[in-house]
Amino acid sequence: MPSPAAWVYVSVTPPNSSVNEIMGFTSSANGSLTPLPGSPWTADVTSMAVSGKFLFASNRNTVYVDAFHINQSNGSLALWSQTDVAKMNAQDCGGPGQLVLDHTGATLYNFEYRDDGCVNNDIRSLAVNSSVGTETNLGTTQGNDWLTGPPTILANNLYAYEASCLGNMYWGVWGFQRQLNGNLTDLPNFTRTLPMPKAGDFWCPSNATADPSGHVAMIMQPVVADSFASDGGAQVASFTADASGNLASTNMAAQMPVGLFGSPIGTSMSPSGQLFAVGGTSGLQIFHFNGAAAPTYFTNLLVNVEIDQMFWDKQNHLYAISRPAGKLYVFTITATSAGQAPGSPYAISAPQNVIVQPLPLYK
Repeated sequence: MPSPAAWVYVSVTPPNSSVNEIMGFTSSANGSLTPLPGSPWTADVTSMAVSGKFLFASNRNTVYVDAFHINQSNGSLALWSQTDVAKMNAQDCGGPGQLVLDHTGATLYNFEYRDDGCVNNDIRSLAVNSSVGTETNLGTTQGNDWLTGPPTILANNLYAYEASCLGNMYWGVWGFQRQLNGNLTDLPNFTRTLPMPKAGDFWCPSNATADPSGHVAMIMQPVVADSFASDGGAQVASFTADASGNLASTNMAAQMPVGLFGSPIGTSMSPSGQLFAVGGTSGLQIFHFNGAAAPTYFTNLLVNVEIDQMFWDKQNHLYAISRPAGKLYVFTITATSAGQAPGSPYAISAPQNVIVQPLPLYK
């Protein structure tokens, strides 16, 4: 029998319940899903990240990051520890938010809303205890009220980036450096060179997503400078990081594909770095990602419902949730074809977040 492709975890709000659960699935080699032993688990959590050994999740009590041990034989979960991240701020602001791990699983990064002075957002670095999953505070990035989410970590595990576009008016691209102890700090003298926009326009970038070889994809909304109106659909661009962590793009506006996905919400890069998935208000679309060269079209919309979050395994499957539709989708996507896996989509009550642990487990 072929080995399973992944364990898939979805935080959900059950019908008529005020307490969330985590639903877990085994994904077979063809992408079909079956429930994990013990699933669902009562866990009042939202955002999740996985390290192979632990599943970390932001508790809805706005106090704890919970660490669940992943049973290495069957993917089942057991709560091992809870870390009070709210008390790490002397002003009692911030708390558990969107989570992402570095490439080794040694450091957990927590996007904290209004953590800095109870006004600005930042990213808190948390050193992970590899035995029990508890986390120790390492520090935060500079406060910034335009920062809207966790960073994407470059392949070298040294630099990280975030980009946000707020209402076609306010935008930013930020660079960070990962210190030897894992602490993420703002990158000094960071520069970013955007593609040349159409005359009379500016770019409003968002959804920075790193590939495995030193490049970063971004969604670029062209905006009319005089009116702040969108000048057509959002486009997809590629940036290259230099040895100092600065980003630059050689793409041209005319080369960059225009998406059908509507307003972008979530993005995900395939493990090979050759495919880039974009979910938005109008659906899910896949692009060829070509390193420093401009991305190119691969598919039209694979589904016509809002797609909010997605992750790949290492066997050509992409797992995506639609919060409005209450669905979990599984797609099989190769360099030449794309379609839904057997059994997809799955009805899920109020899905909040999804995370994927590819198999076999890395050590």
